[in-house]
Amino acid sequence: MKRFIRFIVPVILLLVAIFFKGFLEKHELVSPDYYNFFNKTGSILLIVSIAWALMAILRGFKRVILSKLDTSQEDNLRERKFLTQFNIMESIIYFMIVLIAIGASLMLFEEVRQLGISLFASAGVAGIIIGFAAQRLIATVLAGLQIAITQPIRLDDVVIIENEWGRIEEITLTYVVVKIWDQRRLVVPSTYFFEKPFQNWTRNTSEILGTVFLYTDYHVPFDALRAELTRLLNSTPLWDKRVNVLQVTDTKEYGVEIRALMSAKDSPIAWDLRVFIREKMIEFIQKNYPESLPRTRVVFEKGTPDLNTDQRNETTKDV
Repeated sequence: MKRFIRFIVPVILLLVAIFFKGFLEKHELVSPDYYNFFNKTGSILLIVSIAWALMAILRGFKRVILSKLDTSQEDNLRERKFLTQFNIMESIIYFMIVLIAIGASLMLFEEVRQLGISLFASAGVAGIIIGFAAQRLIATVLAGLQIAITQPIRLDDVVIIENEWGRIEEITLTYVVVKIWDQRRLVVPSTYFFEKPFQNWTRNTSEILGTVFLYTDYHVPFDALRAELTRLLNSTPLWDKRVNVLQVTDTKEYGVEIRALMSAKDSPIAWDLRVFIREKMIEFIQKNYPESLPRTRVVFEKGTPDLNTDQRNETTKDV
């Protein structure tokens, strides 16, 4: 129904414009005193109908394009790149159509036309004043154009902005909407992406590495952990079979830091894979090597005075 209304409205406006500009004066349906009023009204309606029709055609063209783009597939980099550029160019075309329509409508009035000539004569001074007044707006619009050309981000890209993980949901000339993982929306100006650093996890590909850190005692058998990690990865479809590494990355006073490195085809799957591996590895250590869980040691050197029962109990409680 909405599509029908969008296409029928410009037709109705066009018919009314033709009626006002042609039939009223030709058939003397109104007083000659009102000819000028209805003539200008018809011209305005004609301009509006043309502008509306152009925007409706653009929307129809966009629907045809979207029907041929499959953004649901895993490797959709080309589709997202094209869709990002098309959306921004669509906003620019809409803006130009509305601006031209308003200007053409205003130029129908002699007073406005004279004012336009006067402003054109002083365009240098006016341009400087407007430039200073709208500096931020102009910079934001130019940033939107730059996003369309250079594409540091695209629709559906996974990004980290202001320590928030999310996907690019909407890109306009002046702002970008990021859908956060908990369904919040983060709205940032277009200039943000050229003034501050941010992470784009799907700039060239959606494949990503995930890490899981484990903290254990020094007695843990590393080869057994590697074998269990390999078994777990092979047992889940979340792993894309590219990377499988387990390394000791640090030693601390209470134990060792172990990093498990794995790969997945995109960040949401990598998150699920990390959670799965973390839980199963902890269960494996609890079941097979409970003595290798992190612990705090208290060593009594020779010659230390014996503790009585109460002191031992108190020490045990402290530990």
